Amino acid sequence: MLKKIRLILGIIVLILALFGLITKNFVAQPFMMLGLFAFILVGGIDELNQGKKPRGYVSIFVAVFVLAVVIKTFFP
Repeated sequence: MLKKIRLILGIIVLILALFGLITKNFVAQPFMMLGLFAFILVGGIDELNQGKKPRGYVSIFVAVFVLAVVIKTFFP
């Protein structure tokens, strides 16, 4: 289940990133970062479920950092 969610989120993030790079219009960048946050968070939860605790905790910490950047971008 988590692998399917990671795949879908990865595709969404990739599409939004390519959109920004090709059109040079970065209006969707905060939404791409939200998708990246969700992608990393789901990856961290998946790592914790597999018993890889240090890697899972680092992923969750990175996800929270990305969320802080998104909040800072939305509310300057």
